[in-house]
Amino acid sequence: MPAYGRIAFVASEAQDAGEARTVLAARYGGVPPDDADVVVALGGDGFMLQTLHRFRDTGIPIYGMNRGSVGFLMNAYHAEDLPARIAAAQRVVIHPLMMEATDSKGAIHRAPAINEVSLIRQSYQASKLRIAIDGKVRLEELICDGVLVATPAGSTAYNLSAQGPILPIGTPLLAVTPISAFRPRRWRGALVPDHCSVEISVLEVEKRPVNATADHYEVLGVVSVRAQLDPTSSMTMLFDPDHSSDERILREQFDYC
Repeated sequence: MPAYGRIAFVASEAQDAGEARTVLAARYGGVPPDDADVVVALGGDGFMLQTLHRFRDTGIPIYGMNRGSVGFLMNAYHAEDLPARIAAAQRVVIHPLMMEATDSKGAIHRAPAINEVSLIRQSYQASKLRIAIDGKVRLEELICDGVLVATPAGSTAYNLSAQGPILPIGTPLLAVTPISAFRPRRWRGALVPDHCSVEISVLEVEKRPVNATADHYEVLGVVSVRAQLDPTSSMTMLFDPDHSSDERILREQFDYC
């Protein structure tokens, strides 16, 4: 088992998270995040997402403990035996999507997304989108509120709310999921290999403006978006053996039927 002697504690602004950081730091000490062997993130899934972005490509693994609401990406919070829990945790390496969005002025914006790249209508009118995979058009016209490209790590977030499929972390797939599709009505999305490039073009740009987001980074008035997994970038998450990502996914699909 890896040795994580130097632990850094970071917490969201929630009161429970701050109190947990105080308790854990008093019990186990703590070092600045840049000097740590492991970072313990205290909060909810949103804070975990921020922490993963913050430590992307540093090689420092993140062990989350839930002091938020859903906590799908987090381990259960217990103050006892933390070093042993971290040492026994399973490592999961994830790679982000890279969004390349071109706006109506021709500017190109690039941003990583751990959860999803999404396109959302900007006005009261539905958007019209064209979807291509690796340069080949697969859907000539999708009339919808939007569409998203989700990673396995993000498949239980916005993608799940949009009735998209849950993907186990580590699955070499991306989910392309429509948001409130009007035409074609029967299209419920697609699964594509994670080495594919997903290219989405906005039709009727001026009449039906569309925004694009990569997690929390937003671009207004896009004309096209390309999303592709970036294998050169990575983050490492740590999960308790009895609370692994596979177990969470099974629970999500069966516990709330």
